[in-house]
Amino acid sequence: MSTYAFFDTVAAVATPFGKGGVAVIRLSGTDAAAVAARLFRPRSGRALTDYPARVAVWGDILSPDEPGRVLDDGLCTLFPAPHSFTGEDVAEISCHGGVLVTRSVLDACLRAGARQALPGEFTRRAFLNGRLSLDEAEALGNLLEAGSDEQLRLSRAGMSGHLARETEAIYGALCPVLANLEAGIDFPEEDLTELTPAELAAAVAEAEGRVCRLLATYRTGHAIAEGIPTAICGAPNAGKSSLYNRLVGRDAAIVTAVAGTTRDVLSETVPLGRVTLRLSDTAGLRESADEVERIGVSRALAALGAAELVLWIADPTAPAEAEADGAAETVAAAEASGKAVIRIRTRADLLPHPLPTGDGWLYISTVTGEGMDALREEVERLFIDGALRTGEDVVVFSARQAAALSDCADALCRVAGSLAAGLTADICAEDVRVALDALGDVCGRNVREDVISEIFSRFCVGK
Repeated sequence: MSTYAFFDTVAAVATPFGKGGVAVIRLSGTDAAAVAARLFRPRSGRALTDYPARVAVWGDILSPDEPGRVLDDGLCTLFPAPHSFTGEDVAEISCHGGVLVTRSVLDACLRAGARQALPGEFTRRAFLNGRLSLDEAEALGNLLEAGSDEQLRLSRAGMSGHLARETEAIYGALCPVLANLEAGIDFPEEDLTELTPAELAAAVAEAEGRVCRLLATYRTGHAIAEGIPTAICGAPNAGKSSLYNRLVGRDAAIVTAVAGTTRDVLSETVPLGRVTLRLSDTAGLRESADEVERIGVSRALAALGAAELVLWIADPTAPAEAEADGAAETVAAAEASGKAVIRIRTRADLLPHPLPTGDGWLYISTVTGEGMDALREEVERLFIDGALRTGEDVVVFSARQAAALSDCADALCRVAGSLAAGLTADICAEDVRVALDALGDVCGRNVREDVISEIFSRFCVGK
């Protein structure tokens, strides 16, 4: 976004395009009220700007360059700066929700002096004007994309500013540490420090502990907000696609009795309890002379390599030799690389009951749904910290936040080591600065422009 764009008055439809009862066109910028006044005429005969702030006024929406032409009737509300979503002057015009009338009113705003807003520009302006921290803006983006109740809870908690307040508190606790170290650097012959070496070490240890506690929540936040890359793997015709369809909730994958039906990787994002799974249904792993099937197996192995969770599927009703060649080695290699693996035997409805327990397998029927609750519980056990209250506690939910906190923790660990070793103040101070910069990255205190642009480009136009 160019510097010029920051000072424009922008407009966009803030509600989805399509037929509906109401559509809202939002304007933001110094001239928002003036632009709205050029095309909105209150039925009372008073000027729009004569009304109090945040009062919805009924009137006609006019074409700004065709005197007397009424495009629609509706409501207009003015939100003077800084008491608006963006922190700038904002006007919101509500009209009828037809596609053509909405486009006509937006076009009238543009002809009256506004510019079309870019994706995420309203939220970006709110961030730049101090109305939102960067983590709150990210949480808002997650709220708009939420596909589960747990994602809604996490997003709402993220928008409350808990993470920003905690990182600001840690930042504030580290500033005296840096000040004391810099005093020793600038005036080595004078005792200007206020903290003893022991107090410095204690402050650094306390800050490191708080950062590490935040980092520990990322596994849960990642599992809910970003989702766990999950590969469904196993031998041909073991029931992989049937489980995929059961988790997705529809017949997304073709299921037949013919082994090797799945040739390509099918992908879908679905909630499973509190966790979000980025599912991949893959081709059965086996040697094949069929060129297309070999490509499918290669893609299946690539999906397995990229996964954090592997659902390894076996059919307990099939002969033992039907299991994929090297299956044990494949599963062991996946676990050795740090992946979570859940071993699943399908077609439990065809097995004698009671089903085996304690043998390291989950038994599932995709026909009756038996065992699906056990699968949900196992996935949550692997990825969710049951002690966290995602609607109330501070939870780190994005890879960007986690990376910044990890950099901070590493820097503080180095500071602690340097202090213990009695290294010079300038070495310690440099790592404290690194830690402070990393903390600033979490909530946007000093984040780079390219990172800001990437975050807000994911928002829709109008938000």
